[in-house]
Amino acid sequence: MTEKILILDFGSQYTQLIARAVREANVYCEIVPFHSKIQFDPSLKGIILSGSPFSVNDPNAPDVDIQGFNEKVPVLGVCYGAQLTAKKFGGRVAKSDKREYGRALFHKKNADDVILKDIMDASQVWMSHSDSVLELPEGFSVLGTTEDIPYAAFKKDGSGNPLYCVQFHPEVYHSIEGKKLLKNFLVNICGCHQDWTPAHFVTDTINNLKAQIGDRKVIMALSGGVDSTVAATLIHRAIGDRLFGIFVDNGVLRKNEFQQVLDIYKKIGLNVKGVDAKELFYGQLAGKTDPEAKRKTIGKLFIDVFQDEAKKIEGVELLGQGTIYPDVIESVSVHGPSVTIKSHHNVGGLPDIMHLELVEPLRFLFKDEVRRVGKELGIPADLLNRHPFPGPGLAIRILGEITPEKVQLLQDADYRYVQGLKDHNLYDQVWQAGAILLPVKSVGVMGDERTYEFTVALRAVTSVDGMTADWAHLPYDFMAFISNDIINNVRGINRVVYDISSKPPATIEWE
Repeated sequence: MTEKILILDFGSQYTQLIARAVREANVYCEIVPFHSKIQFDPSLKGIILSGSPFSVNDPNAPDVDIQGFNEKVPVLGVCYGAQLTAKKFGGRVAKSDKREYGRALFHKKNADDVILKDIMDASQVWMSHSDSVLELPEGFSVLGTTEDIPYAAFKKDGSGNPLYCVQFHPEVYHSIEGKKLLKNFLVNICGCHQDWTPAHFVTDTINNLKAQIGDRKVIMALSGGVDSTVAATLIHRAIGDRLFGIFVDNGVLRKNEFQQVLDIYKKIGLNVKGVDAKELFYGQLAGKTDPEAKRKTIGKLFIDVFQDEAKKIEGVELLGQGTIYPDVIESVSVHGPSVTIKSHHNVGGLPDIMHLELVEPLRFLFKDEVRRVGKELGIPADLLNRHPFPGPGLAIRILGEITPEKVQLLQDADYRYVQGLKDHNLYDQVWQAGAILLPVKSVGVMGDERTYEFTVALRAVTSVDGMTADWAHLPYDFMAFISNDIINNVRGINRVVYDISSKPPATIEWE
């Protein structure tokens, strides 16, 4: 039985970071909306209450039965969770004289308390709140302060399950020893054994897949990406060649990608059929210049091709997908129940159209955890460490109409760019990189000839999860090299520019 921590989400922008910190301590956890009904089975070891954009004094502020929870398991309140705890137990929470936001120094008042074990005095923490606990409830004691906050950490005294509260955010990078505090809560207070590892996940998941699938067949659309490959490998370990993978060449993959990915799948041992549908896609994309029209065309055609291939396999009842935890979290509103997975994920539309039961072995993993599981499964590192690549492929990196000639032009330029990043040991320092073919021609000079050819824009960003991103500050000597390399070797391109826009306000992709 896997031990579990529940994180009740009150809408904080940092809730996923709490989950990631818990997982990094090798403890399994799940994020659930605060209004979810909680099952208090023996696997549940503790509850963490997240922050929130609300004030606890708002008329419509989220509310939960903290005392009821605490009667069954230890509880840790973070920021809003701490303030809600103080208010519900009879303390006073109000707007502080000044809003505390940013770095602060945490001074311990009870250094012997188990939750502060190995945390130094004057440790830096991160504050982000306008309310403060001004009076502690009766039966609570202070554990630490900051210059502006008299009750930066506190706890409920007496017997029974522990109840701890902190008004700072231990889960963020700027709280230097925040993860120590969370680990103290998980291990020393909740008694978690820290045994949730990639190997543990693989063993449990394969057993669960065997139980779910039985002797049935699973069909799965593969993309060559990390998520679908790791998901397919887990399913294959459970049921062997009763998993039927389909990899479609839509004509807008990267250079040589179709054959390279098929070769990797063969090496891993997956049962995958490659379908060359380039000409079908090019025909349907002809004349289309609107980004959304291109996306919809590719999405619809993919479903048609996938369905045609699926009909050739008798008795398929299940559809495998590489859904990961951020897709699940983002599809469930804190303010009301929802079970709709984001439509842009992997093979959006297929479950509804094909009426198949879903198999989603990665639906509780973050991206970095998927990579660790992939490593445990022996999937080659060059696939696991690949940059994200959009579902519509190069179609949204060719601004304007798609033609086979433009695709080849961009494939060649993109290949030289990405290979250059690898050769100069820059690829792993960048979250995502690619070339964009612009609908712009300009005059150039090559030898004694004047040229009038296309412009390509290079994009490279640094990011953690793709939600925000900054442009990568690539070395000037590398930029000079790659510009010359593309212009000298890709006939049809005579100008290279570099995109230095961040997200927001721009997006990572251009369309």
